[in-house]
Amino acid sequence: MAICIATLRKIFRTAGLDRETIITATPGYMLSLTGHSLDSLRFEQLVARATELTAENRPAPAADALRQALALWRGPALGGVYAPFAETEAARLDEQRMLAVEQLTALRLQLGEHQSVLGELQALVGACPLRDRLRYYLMLAQYRSGRRAEALTTFRDGMRHSIEEIGLELGTDLQALHDSILRDEFPQLDVPGIAVQQRDRQQTVPTQLPESDAYFIGRSREQWLMDDVLLDGSAQNHSPIAYITGSPGIGKTSLAVNWAHRTAHRFPDGQLFADLREGDTLGVLHRFLRQLGAEGPLPTEPADAAERYRGMLEGRRVLIVLDHASSYTQVRHLLPTSGGCCVLITGRANLDELMQKYRALRLRVAPLSDDESRETLTSVLRDARAEESPEATSRLAGLCGHTPLALRAAAARLLTKTHWRVLDLVRRLERSGDRLAELSIGDDSLRARLDRSMRELDPRVASAYRELSRLDDTDFDAAQAAQVLGTDLLEAEDLIETLVDAQLLEAVGRGGAWGEMRYRWQELVRLHALHCLTAATPCGAALTD
Repeated sequence: MAICIATLRKIFRTAGLDRETIITATPGYMLSLTGHSLDSLRFEQLVARATELTAENRPAPAADALRQALALWRGPALGGVYAPFAETEAARLDEQRMLAVEQLTALRLQLGEHQSVLGELQALVGACPLRDRLRYYLMLAQYRSGRRAEALTTFRDGMRHSIEEIGLELGTDLQALHDSILRDEFPQLDVPGIAVQQRDRQQTVPTQLPESDAYFIGRSREQWLMDDVLLDGSAQNHSPIAYITGSPGIGKTSLAVNWAHRTAHRFPDGQLFADLREGDTLGVLHRFLRQLGAEGPLPTEPADAAERYRGMLEGRRVLIVLDHASSYTQVRHLLPTSGGCCVLITGRANLDELMQKYRALRLRVAPLSDDESRETLTSVLRDARAEESPEATSRLAGLCGHTPLALRAAAARLLTKTHWRVLDLVRRLERSGDRLAELSIGDDSLRARLDRSMRELDPRVASAYRELSRLDDTDFDAAQAAQVLGTDLLEAEDLIETLVDAQLLEAVGRGGAWGEMRYRWQELVRLHALHCLTAATPCGAALTD
C-alpha cells in the first residue's frame, strides 16, 4: 500500500500539484481537496446549481449549468478501474449523469428547442430503450416538431420493447402523453421531473416548422413574389396570405417550409405549422393555443377557440403555415384578423373565398426547368454519373415530368443501383409499361399521391379523368373532350374545369379558328389516368366504395 501511495504522490507532483494531495490519517490515508478540484464533485455542484435555477424559473442559465456539468465527462465513470468498490460507485455516477442528461433535455424542450434535440434523443432512446423519461421527451419533441406519426411510432416501439424485455407495459406518463397526441391535444410545456412555472404570454415563442428540404432547388421567382407581397410591411390592418397550389408531387410544401425557414427571423414571436390532413380545425386551434401559451381549459367550439387564438395573436409577429388545405372552411378559423402575422397555405383546392375575402397571393407551382431538374438529380445522386452524361440526365428529367417527387425517386433508384448508368434507367423508363411503378419508392410516391387525388374526386369527375386519358394529343379542347366523354360541350367544359381546379389538368391558352381554350396533361398525370382506365388499380377500386 505504501508503495502505491508513494507512486500516486509522485504522479500528482509531476502533474504540477504543489499542495499535499494524499495525507496520512489514522487508520490510513485521505485525499485532500484543499486548493484542488475534483471533477465528480464539480459535476454534483453544477447539477445542484441547475436545480436551484430551475426552481427560480430560470431555464436558460439552468441549461447552461447542466451543459458545463456534462462537459466534464470523458467516458464511463471510473473507466479502467475494476475493483468491486469502483463498480458500485461507477454505477451511481453513471446514473447521475443520465439524470442530468434528462434534466437538460427537459429544459431544452421548455426553451423550445424541439427540433434541435431530436437527433440526440433518438440516439439516447436507441441506447437506453427502457428509460421511460427519455422516450417521453422524444415523443414530445417529435410531436412539437410536426412529426405526430413518428411520435406514435416511438410509443409503439417502446411498448413492444418493454413487454418483450421486462414483461411490463410503459408507464402512466407515457400512456397519458400517447393519448393526448392521439386526440391532438397539445401537452403542457411542463415536463415530468422539472418543476417550473409556465412562461407568460410574451415569453412563449413557438418554433414548430418541420425540417427544411435538404434538396430544395429553384423556385426563385416564387420566392421573390412571396418576399415582395408578404414582407413589405404595408398591410397594417390584416395579415398577408399566400396560397401555394400545384399538382401532386410538385413541391408545394417544400417551397412553403423553405421560405418559412429563410424568413423566420422576420417573425420573432414564433412560427406555427399544421398539416391539416391530421385532425380537425378545433384540434389544430387547441394545439396552436397551447403553443402560444394558453393555460387552463380550452373552448370546445371552433368559433370560440378561434376568437381566443386571434386574441393571443394580437400585437405579435407570428408566421403560420397551413399545409394541405382542402377547403376555405378548413382554414377560415385559423386566419388572424389583425396585422403583423403572415400566413402560408398549401393545397390543390380552389379556395375562391380566400382569394376574394383576403386578397391572398395565389402561386401555382410549375414543373422545374431542365437545369433545375438536372441539379436536383445531381444533388440527390451525389456522384459523377449525372454530370458525366448530361444528355441522358436531361432525358431522365423529361421522363420524370420535371416533377421533384419523381426526380428524387429516380435518383434514389440510382443510389441503390450503383452499377447503373443514368442511361440505363432512362432506357428502362422508356421501355416500361408502367413508368409510375418504376418511379415509386416507399409509401409516399407520386402514384400514391395521385391515387389520393382520385379518391377525392366526385365519381363523375373521376370517370372523366380516366376517359380523357384516351386522347392521343397531350393538348386538347372541350370539343375533343366531349367526343371522348359522350357529353355535350358545356358538360365537358364543366368536367374539365373541375379537373383544372383539382390541379390534375392545366389550362394552357386559346387556339383554333374560334379561340377555344386548350388544356394539357402533365405526362405522368396522364399515365396515371390511363393506368386507372386500363387496370384494376387501388385508385379505381376506391371509387366504387
